[in-house]
Amino acid sequence: MLDDQKDYVLQSCRDHDVKFIRLWFTDILGQLKSFAITVEELEEALEEGQGFDGSSIEGFARVDEADMVAMPDPATFAILPWRPRERSVARMFCDIRHPDGSAFEGDPRFVLKRQLKRAADLGYTFYVGPELEFFYFKSSDAPEGLDKGGYFDLTPLDVASDLRRQTIMTLEEMGIGVEFSHHEVAPSQHEIDLRYTDALTMADNTMTYRLVVKEVAMANGVYATFMPKPLAGENGSGMHTYLSLFKGDSNAFFDADDEYNLSPIAKSYMAGLLRHAPELTLVTNQWINSYKRLVPGYEAPVYVTWARRNRSDLIRVPHYRAGKEASTRIEYRAPDAACNPYLAFAVMLAAGLEGIEREYPLSPPTEENAFELGAEERKRRGIEMLPGSLKEAIQVFEASDFARRALGDHVFESLLENKTIEYDAYRRHVTDYELERYLAVL
Repeated sequence: MLDDQKDYVLQSCRDHDVKFIRLWFTDILGQLKSFAITVEELEEALEEGQGFDGSSIEGFARVDEADMVAMPDPATFAILPWRPRERSVARMFCDIRHPDGSAFEGDPRFVLKRQLKRAADLGYTFYVGPELEFFYFKSSDAPEGLDKGGYFDLTPLDVASDLRRQTIMTLEEMGIGVEFSHHEVAPSQHEIDLRYTDALTMADNTMTYRLVVKEVAMANGVYATFMPKPLAGENGSGMHTYLSLFKGDSNAFFDADDEYNLSPIAKSYMAGLLRHAPELTLVTNQWINSYKRLVPGYEAPVYVTWARRNRSDLIRVPHYRAGKEASTRIEYRAPDAACNPYLAFAVMLAAGLEGIEREYPLSPPTEENAFELGAEERKRRGIEMLPGSLKEAIQVFEASDFARRALGDHVFESLLENKTIEYDAYRRHVTDYELERYLAVL
């Protein structure tokens, strides 16, 4: 199988006049990293990997242990449509290894693969479907939008409408399926939804998606951003993520006799997610700005609750449609569009598996708007809150044995160190808000 994939890659390079192959991977923050090799080096790279210096990659190695090997995954080969057709450019995602060939524990792709193996050992395949929202702005200098549209608005044919079309065509040319697209709630905010698939493929597709959105925007003289909350007073950009487990061809989340059509497996999975949600928030919402989105009033979750209809809840259970058992899934609404998808999918899976293995009981649903419940009522029901700031998320994460086990020591410590540095830098910064509010009166 692997040899067939390698042969396919080599033949595709000959058929499409490929000269350069970009080797892609991410650091612990989910920033895409890349270096290029020529097609003449490809066959050796497919067999032995390509060495590189990992000392400057966030969360990778110290100077004294810098040597890393990028091992291309031939299943991820794709031609980059925005590059020249003559002497063209292709890409492959890579698994990062030590020089001795062993997996590098700081590679986010490895972290996800480790949790997927855990699921596979229990007989499950993990499927995800993220909905990534983003904004188009005229430039990166200021958040000046391209349109005044709202949710599902059919705006006149303009730059933004055509950008979505171009982006979808580019994704499909790279073999990435798209379900639909639409204008989101905020002005100049948009969403393109990828077709549901297994978690590793989707993590790779998510990284590709974010790059394609930006490349198409740049080619048209505008700027696209996945910043969680670029506009005050408007909805932020989330990555609402649909989750399900399959056993073979059967959806392990479906139960025809249950009120919510959820199996005991699904309910234990949800219970695990709810129990560990505060601990994994640093992964799904890793930036200072992430917590400007997680506030009441903007369709983003604040409380650790679940329901069928209420979109203020952390977990929403979409309605079951007769004959669509395979589509039974849950929606986890906390992640934002700027997270590391490998780590985010890994911790969402790990929390769910924890619930299944330990048979966590599921709390009752909260069909009322949790924002409108009084503090005493929330306390009576045992409703927790997600961390309200990066500082709170760091504190909860640091004390979490679950997060350490889910991510592994290397990524856990590296992420904790990076986020602590980020928060300390923010804490020392004097903002425009402070100057406008205090300078003239204090």
